[in-house]
Amino acid sequence: MSSTDSIKESVAARLPHIPESKEELKAEVKAEAKAVASSGLSQLRSFAAGGFGGICAVVVGHPFDLVKVRLQTAESGVYKSAVDCLKQSIARDGLRRGLYAGVSAPLVGVTPMFAVSFWGYDLGKQLVTSYSTVEKNAATGQPQLSIGQVSAAGFFSAIPMTAITAPFERVKVILQVQGSRLQPGEEPRYKGGMDVVRSLYREGGVRSVFRGSAATLARDGPGSAAYFAAYEYIKRRLTPKDPVTGAPQGDLSLLAVTAAGGAAGIAMWIPVFPVDTVKSRLQTAEGNVSIGGVIRELYGRGGVKAFFPGFGPALARAVPANAATFLGVELAHQAMNKAFG
Repeated sequence: MSSTDSIKESVAARLPHIPESKEELKAEVKAEAKAVASSGLSQLRSFAAGGFGGICAVVVGHPFDLVKVRLQTAESGVYKSAVDCLKQSIARDGLRRGLYAGVSAPLVGVTPMFAVSFWGYDLGKQLVTSYSTVEKNAATGQPQLSIGQVSAAGFFSAIPMTAITAPFERVKVILQVQGSRLQPGEEPRYKGGMDVVRSLYREGGVRSVFRGSAATLARDGPGSAAYFAAYEYIKRRLTPKDPVTGAPQGDLSLLAVTAAGGAAGIAMWIPVFPVDTVKSRLQTAEGNVSIGGVIRELYGRGGVKAFFPGFGPALARAVPANAATFLGVELAHQAMNKAFG
């Protein structure tokens, strides 16, 4: 074959295919419509499964998160440890409020937040597949994203999620810390999530409600990248394989899903915890503050160590909460597959 013929074939391969008959055109349109419908259905299922997983995460993980936020935002010396914080919270507010203060905001917000996260992750995987080369699994011959590509899709999932996460986290942390700042006999300033939103809007408009959005994205972008990459990596390692061919053999057990989810939660928190501390401080501070101002204040108060209060409770929460999240997501997918095929 001459070089001219080779160039012609290369150019021809890049040109869109033009149907040569009405039947071929109808077949192509039908195939494209089917692919779009399949993609839309996949995203819808990811949205629903993510929402259910988010509810599971809140129920299991909120007490740990409450302790983390109170440790992050308290003045030095208020709490001796995470256990002391928990004891003081229960003694002051009772068992229910001591463990679940501010839970209304995440319950309302986490469902769409996780739904959008898993929808964004599914969409991210489709974008990665469209704009990069996806290698085939050597054992199965099926396309499989690399861990790096999974990480990129995970980062993308945080972009649409931030629009929901930032305001709900702002409300949640304010409700979580207000009890610890009350003087004896003093009434809480806010009665609930909507009261917080109305007050913030009166004080500074939409900008006040969304304070901390940049810090939230700075936390959730790399955090989600590590989150989904760790889950997928461990999930692949734990999937039963045929000893001869190495192909996946059977479904992953729910215990393995739980283990992979818990490990994913730890992988998410370790690199981004200092950013989360800055975000919590920024979102609970009075008046006009900046990210740079919060960072300088924290470092001046205790150096690098000041960025890690509540690190233990965060990791302690990460395992059960994220295990519950992915378990909920997998169970929701299984239920939808049985119901709808």
